[in-house]
Amino acid sequence: MPIPNGGLITETNRQYYEGAQGFIADGSERIFVTTFNTDLIFGSWDPTDVDYGLNNFKLYTSPSGLPGTFNEFVTSYTVVDNIITLPTNPAANTYVVVQLKVLTGGNYANPSDPDQLAYGNTVENNYGGYAYITLNDIINNFMVAYVGQGKLIADVKRTDVIFHAKRGLQEFSYDTLKSVKSVEWNIPHSLSVPIPQDYVNYVRCSWVDRAGVKHIIYPTTLTSNPTQPNAQDFLGNPTQDNFGSNIDGTSLTDERWATNNSGFLINNIALSGGDFAYGYNNYGYGGAYGRRYGGDPQYMNFNGTFTINERENKFSFSSDLVGALIILEYISDGLAYDMDTKVPKLAEEAMYLHILHSILSVRASSPEYLVQRFKRERFAALRNAKIRLSNIKLEEITQVMRGKSKWIKH
Repeated sequence: MPIPNGGLITETNRQYYEGAQGFIADGSERIFVTTFNTDLIFGSWDPTDVDYGLNNFKLYTSPSGLPGTFNEFVTSYTVVDNIITLPTNPAANTYVVVQLKVLTGGNYANPSDPDQLAYGNTVENNYGGYAYITLNDIINNFMVAYVGQGKLIADVKRTDVIFHAKRGLQEFSYDTLKSVKSVEWNIPHSLSVPIPQDYVNYVRCSWVDRAGVKHIIYPTTLTSNPTQPNAQDFLGNPTQDNFGSNIDGTSLTDERWATNNSGFLINNIALSGGDFAYGYNNYGYGGAYGRRYGGDPQYMNFNGTFTINERENKFSFSSDLVGALIILEYISDGLAYDMDTKVPKLAEEAMYLHILHSILSVRASSPEYLVQRFKRERFAALRNAKIRLSNIKLEEITQVMRGKSKWIKH
């Protein structure tokens, strides 16, 4: 499909869906310019070189372009700024294909040949990318549209714009943008897993049954994780090391909570329709746990519990969750990784107004009426972005509400 002049889509359908870009050599060229949204990462052309595993693509050639005729090109070549330079000119009508790596080795690799299998997970992180704009583009667009003679901001350092853009992305990530991530764990016998590297706050934690259905796990107030489990002498005083600092001991609270008497293990319990069929629990209620009249709702939970161990920076789970499959959904700030630094286009205007208000509000020469004006405009744009990103669909709400009119017979 030809690319329209001036259009925002720069990849062909083949580049987007297959992660591949093809060329037909004319016999007089050996330089091929790729136009993926993903930059080529080049370590080595030699499969026997350890740096070859750094490549996020493979290069194939074929005399006819027919399936089964492609072979990986493993003769010395270079890659600079997404431009591939071959050592010699390929023969006329030779098909040259650049294939971004996927788990199965790409569209032209032979899955039964270990030498052609790519390394790691898919690196073409492209699907759905049109819904986002990069933070760098946000900054560039702001400098063009809002900074200059005769504009609201006559002059500003680019570093200041970058700072306010990043702060805006962080703040938006907490309650506006689609910044919820999720990680899947199997709970080990230690009953603790580390907090994710880019973790800011948790959204929810759930265990997954054999049918793949999530069951929400709630935090508990029945126990806590001491941050200073000090070792003590026989008088009860904390003991110190040779440098005068208190010596940390083993938390007896953590030990008792981890070894309390639990009558069921989620990985062994009999399940019926995704629910527990029987079992005991940490608190001695037996098979009636969560089903007793007059019970405290905060404890009427059959899915186990968790706490956040601030001393070890880990999530700690109750003993009935050992071996369970857990999904932790959490919030990041959008700046941990390069792939995070993108803004949904539905919130693009809110980002511009946030940067504009932030710059004007810290300038001593800014008129107060102007600061207040853009404070209101920023608030309105952020509210619109929240509504847009909430993804409310009338048909879906109607489908849920259809069951609300049913009569409940006593």
